[in-house]
Amino acid sequence: MRNYLLLSLLFAVTFSASAQKKESFIKRALRTENDTVYVTQYLTDVTLRMLGQRKYSYYDLNDHGQDKELLYRPNNNITVGVGANYELLGLNLVFNLPFINKDNDERGKTKFIDLQTHLYLRKLAIDLYGNFYKGFYIDNPAGFVPGYQSSDGYPKRGDLYHTNIGANVQYIFNDSKFSYRAAFVQNEWQKRSAGSFMAGGEIYRMSMRGDSNLIPSGNPEFFDGNTFNKSSIFTVVGNVGYAYTLVVKQHFYLSGSLSGGLGVNSTAMKYEDSDDKLQEIGWQFNNTVRLAAGYNSDRYFASVTYVENITRGQSPIARTYQTFGAGTFRVSIGRRFGLKKPWIKPGSVLSSVEKKEE
Repeated sequence: MRNYLLLSLLFAVTFSASAQKKESFIKRALRTENDTVYVTQYLTDVTLRMLGQRKYSYYDLNDHGQDKELLYRPNNNITVGVGANYELLGLNLVFNLPFINKDNDERGKTKFIDLQTHLYLRKLAIDLYGNFYKGFYIDNPAGFVPGYQSSDGYPKRGDLYHTNIGANVQYIFNDSKFSYRAAFVQNEWQKRSAGSFMAGGEIYRMSMRGDSNLIPSGNPEFFDGNTFNKSSIFTVVGNVGYAYTLVVKQHFYLSGSLSGGLGVNSTAMKYEDSDDKLQEIGWQFNNTVRLAAGYNSDRYFASVTYVENITRGQSPIARTYQTFGAGTFRVSIGRRFGLKKPWIKPGSVLSSVEKKEE
């Protein structure tokens, strides 16, 4: 029994020391030695904003052999609301305004839960997607609906259900001088122009299904005439990219980044009239675009931001691809409020370490 207790104590001490070393490694890996000549932080201020935004998700079928693509779009709403940030915590509350979104008769009604979230740490940019959409319309019906007239409105597919669950994580190499937060969250201020290379990976599970064929009847050559009512994709991708923020007179900025990814996908397309399906492993090509412009200062800010992720993968049918996309467009204006005493103890694992100006 004594030996057992001694071994247990030794194991506990060893595990504790190992955990401390691991935590120390995580802190070193994620903490930024911030160069205040380039970036000023306001993480311990409360950042408040008014905003208007539009989130969306879409699905395309591309047939290079026919030089045609079928475009499915949801009828997304423009929402307005308020938001707040403190340290790494952020929350936006938005509401639908019926008198703005009045095109259900033309484009149909879309029901959706869009949990699209973009987290910007100084060393990491993390995109999380949990998109669930029901109800789409065909955005280019002239090439797919025989005898289509524009007065008929857009063909509606209220039965289509789309899911997208996944994540994109990118490591930012020049984190001491470049800040995504300044352009997209506004709890930092980028005072000088700077950029950074990035590298990371993505993983997604996506699907589109309907009660009937995803391809409208009367298109016997599109996708070699295959009729399927469900397509599901699992994909893993590695990516590289570059981001840069141009600052004019310290207060005005233009920011943009582009990353490209290459990987593989496993795609299964289920036939409409049977349990048979086409399944194959193919190439996957992904892109993430981030654009921002605005004004920033010690207290006030205004910005326009745009983020879009595009996943394009080979399907089991020769010369054909499927494209899923998700994005956010946002306009915001706000102010920061300093606190006499921080609500959260400074120096957390994900906080940056200030560096004196040189």
